[in-house]
Amino acid sequence: MAEISAQLVKQLRDMTDAGMMDCKKALVEVGGDLDKAVEYLREKGLSKAAKKADRVAAEGAISLKVSPDFKKVSMAEINSETDFVAKNDGFKELSAKTIALVQDSDVSSAEELHTLTFEGATFEEYLKSQIAKIGENIVVRRIAKIKAQGSGIVNGYVHSNGRVGVIIALKCQNEANAAKLADFTKNLCMHAAAMKPQVISYHSFDKDFIKSEKTAIIAELEKENEELKRLGKPLHKIPQYISQLELTDEILAKQEEALKAELKAQGKPEAIWDKILPGQLERFKADSTILDQRLTLLGQFFVMDDKKTIAQVLVDKSKELGDSIEVVEYVRFELGEGIEKQACSFADEVAAQLG
Repeated sequence: MAEISAQLVKQLRDMTDAGMMDCKKALVEVGGDLDKAVEYLREKGLSKAAKKADRVAAEGAISLKVSPDFKKVSMAEINSETDFVAKNDGFKELSAKTIALVQDSDVSSAEELHTLTFEGATFEEYLKSQIAKIGENIVVRRIAKIKAQGSGIVNGYVHSNGRVGVIIALKCQNEANAAKLADFTKNLCMHAAAMKPQVISYHSFDKDFIKSEKTAIIAELEKENEELKRLGKPLHKIPQYISQLELTDEILAKQEEALKAELKAQGKPEAIWDKILPGQLERFKADSTILDQRLTLLGQFFVMDDKKTIAQVLVDKSKELGDSIEVVEYVRFELGEGIEKQACSFADEVAAQLG
């Protein structure tokens, strides 16, 4: 049997928020494999989806630049070793110059950025001179650039702490409407910064992913129901479906017939069914799209109007402007996401990236 160290147990707990004993048991069951232990806990309903951002060790800031006509946006993640340096005026100046260079050039990656000529040298040489000046390793880890398509618009948002940045591009049919959508697009970015959707819509999912997530979600809800039952509180409804991807026309039609039968059994006059059914079907969809609400931008309820999903808000905005508006691109950066905590320090990792 693999030896399970206290450090490994703590790491699993940090990743999943599960109890210490549950974490140790999970690691024992899977022979110390961290990834398998995460899945084990999720299948037992003892952990919510692991978030890579909970496992990072990085400081720095997200920088953003939007063109005045809202046709081009650039975003960069620049890492430093410490939060202290990230608040330093020298670091802030470096960030501002970097994002301006990214915006004004055709580069699409940090590697390409290093080869650009900047202030009489390559950007890589400039960066090294700033590292020597600031006294701490600094890495331009990644960049993202989006241009508006046709009569579309792009906008972005960086949270006040500089740790989260979002870019969203909208497509519309009428160029005159694009300028009217700048604030609306920024509000969508603010929503995404707070609610952390991973993809635009459920179309990014496949059946195998839906199947594995359904197992984890049902286990999670059943586990929570045990505590709710103990407290005498209403229980979660265990869903049969978790994504719009599963809700075929046949399933929706079958559900509508079931609702009609229910209304008839309740003695509701058939003349008023058309006023009741739409709301009931929307409730069924909401109860059957938990995964979309957690992971997709369009499936989430809008933070500025929590009675409507982003998809419904887009429909309303389209009607308001007499247009057809859709989200075509979405990028979200969270400072340090995906950088795993290792036994070595972050300074070592940054130094390794600098080569």
